[in-house]
Amino acid sequence: MEKKRVIKTILMLAFIAFFIVMMIRAIVGAYTLTPTSTAEDLQGLPLWEIPLVYMWDYAQHGWICLGFAFVVSGLFAEFIPKPFMLKYMSSRKPIAYLIATFMAPLFCVCSCTMVPLFSGLIYAGGGIGPALTFLLAAPANNLLADIVTIQVLGWQIAIADMIAAGVSAVIIGYIVSKTPWGKRFEQKFQKNPAQTTSIELVKEPLDERLWSALKFGGYLAKRIIPAFALGLVVVSYVQAFFPAEIVEAYLTGPAGVVYSAILAGPLYTPTLIEVALGKALVNLGMAPAATIAWLMGQPYDIPNILSTSRIVGWKIVITYGFLAFLAAIFSGLLYGILTGGF
Repeated sequence: MEKKRVIKTILMLAFIAFFIVMMIRAIVGAYTLTPTSTAEDLQGLPLWEIPLVYMWDYAQHGWICLGFAFVVSGLFAEFIPKPFMLKYMSSRKPIAYLIATFMAPLFCVCSCTMVPLFSGLIYAGGGIGPALTFLLAAPANNLLADIVTIQVLGWQIAIADMIAAGVSAVIIGYIVSKTPWGKRFEQKFQKNPAQTTSIELVKEPLDERLWSALKFGGYLAKRIIPAFALGLVVVSYVQAFFPAEIVEAYLTGPAGVVYSAILAGPLYTPTLIEVALGKALVNLGMAPAATIAWLMGQPYDIPNILSTSRIVGWKIVITYGFLAFLAAIFSGLLYGILTGGF
């Protein structure tokens, strides 16, 4: 029996290590973790084939990110002590928002894969406010995105995007945590520590805890991936048929900031791709202020909205999505006013 436990533990640790190593290898080797399909690639295909090709392209490049995210989310939920989460990651603790913001650079993954990590924080006992701060800040403030944004779009836009994303994530998380629906959701996962004392004292064997972590990751995958796939179907048609001329013509001036924030949602672009596409639009005349609004659009893109709704419900999703939309507009306008970048 003991031998079986050891073998089971080794196999599960190897499975976890595989995704961690693959993620590190992809980052170090600059392997693209996001889709490479362009509008030209999709336009010549039959209508029924467009979403299939786009999703296959995403699966080929994104499986490392998704696998890593679901594995880590399970480890979060199982191994981060609930008393720690209740003490340091509660929405009532101001320091929790700082912890969530500074955790973001540790995860070099695209916004869609932050949803399972966000779920792991929630199920581990973290507050909805800090968890949302983590969800909203990570796509813009992870190290890989920061480095690429500096190289491609310049340090001024990169720093402005990092500051705007971090500040807005804290504000949005705090506001959502104070809503009635935010409080109700948080109460479902934050039990009184006294109620869990007897459970915490019973330490399960490592193999059982690892298995629980992997099962939880699988549970999240079953909940999130179908909704995310539906979002990719919508995005594939948007990418294939949305007229580029309209994008190029209207993304200047204060109105261009608003248009850019509006387009950032349906025109889902995974991390790093939004930087490259943003650079292409800048070359075609998009103003720097509109670029800031564009870069801040990931929190309310279609796949992430659908995926997150499966975890927290539509009231919270609509609230943080609308606030993120306003934050994108405000940040773009403020950048334009301060720098003359309209």
